[in-house]
Amino acid sequence: MPTAVLTDHERTAVQAYLRLLHTVRAAFDGPPDGAPPALVPPSVLAEAETALAEAGLAGNEEEFFRMLSDWCPPSA
Repeated sequence: MPTAVLTDHERTAVQAYLRLLHTVRAAFDGPPDGAPPALVPPSVLAEAETALAEAGLAGNEEEFFRMLSDWCPPSA
């Protein structure tokens, strides 16, 4: 597997994406009583969008997910 060396902006984008992913998962796991899932705070989405734009990755999902996969490979 190639070694991925991320810039500070790229690392920030990956971390923001992972925070967004965990927040969305928590929202959809939601309350066990069948209540509708909690809303994802707009600030979490805005943080991810800003981080992607600053890293030059906005609109370049293929590159972003390749980088994400290299940096944080799925566990077996």
